[in-house]
Amino acid sequence: MKEKIKSPPTHLHELAERLKVLAEPKRLLILHTLMEGVQCNCELGDFLQMAPNLISHHLGVLRQAGLVDAERDPVDGRWIYYSINRKALEELNQAFGVFFAPGRIKPRRLTCGPQGMNSPAENILPAMD
Repeated sequence: MKEKIKSPPTHLHELAERLKVLAEPKRLLILHTLMEGVQCNCELGDFLQMAPNLISHHLGVLRQAGLVDAERDPVDGRWIYYSINRKALEELNQAFGVFFAPGRIKPRRLTCGPQGMNSPAENILPAMD
């Protein structure tokens, strides 16, 4: 009986979308910086040495992916503070941990080729007289 390949242990579309977002080194650097605590755009700019509009662009992409949260200052709404979305980070860690778990690696399934169940030996091996 042919063994079937199991379904992936996570939602591949969501994982792929987040991987696309994270594939940009500047966004990873922003996430790294936000792991140090809540930051405003100017604090990020001081550390990252990037133009404010570029930081805003990358923050927008990270926010749209749900990885970063933004909160306006309650006293002066012109100030926006950015932080890591903890729930999204936990989901990402869970998906990565499950998908890339080394324990998922299985040995070769003998379903085809000279040793496979679908390949009769008499059709592959030369006759022995």
